[in-house]
Amino acid sequence: MLDLFGKALLDYQTNNTPESIITETNISEEDEMEVSYLFRPFEEMPKLEQKALKLSKGKVLDVGCGAGSHSLYLQEKGLEVKSLDISKNAIETCRLRGLEDTINESLIDFHTEDKFDTILLLMNGTGIFGTLKETSKYLQKLKNLLSENGQIIIDSSDIIYMFDQDEDGAYEIPANGYYGELIFTIHYKGETEESFPWLYMDYNTLQNACHANGLICELIEEGAHFDYLARITK
Repeated sequence: MLDLFGKALLDYQTNNTPESIITETNISEEDEMEVSYLFRPFEEMPKLEQKALKLSKGKVLDVGCGAGSHSLYLQEKGLEVKSLDISKNAIETCRLRGLEDTINESLIDFHTEDKFDTILLLMNGTGIFGTLKETSKYLQKLKNLLSENGQIIIDSSDIIYMFDQDEDGAYEIPANGYYGELIFTIHYKGETEESFPWLYMDYNTLQNACHANGLICELIEEGAHFDYLARITK
């Protein structure tokens, strides 16, 4: 892994001539993202992210913490936050920003005796599941990390809107697999990361997956553009 996403974060943090991150998927054209967006303060976060942070309580695990903006807000609020990311450069960025408890590991490889009252998975939290088939493995891992009355706060989007509609209004989605399973590619400073699976889940599909794994899923709020925030509990 070239860790280009993390490299962009670290470049921005250290003023090392950062450039925009270019992303593309198997169903969409290249899209530019300003790295500064990932360093946004609470006031500039989307409404669903603000809601997620307001609902956070107790001992928190921030999964896929990226630049650490969510963790930083909670740490400043006095919460005990552990920030987890597979990207070495992202974790270095978090440390430079002042996060006190960071772990450079994937969720699946993360082992601890700790139990968490809140587990955050934001900015398409279902993405790290990769595929629908892998979802149960991740949900079971999250379930094992939860305290008895803990909560998983997660967001995603129903990307049905990205597909064309026929004359009857029906969406022309792939016959094979689930339409939220995408292949994601990142480009940065002329380099290209190896493509990886990235999962968007509509709410009903997430709810069904939770039910199959002995978890309760409730819709907290819907966003303006097919996105939503959900809470998962034991």
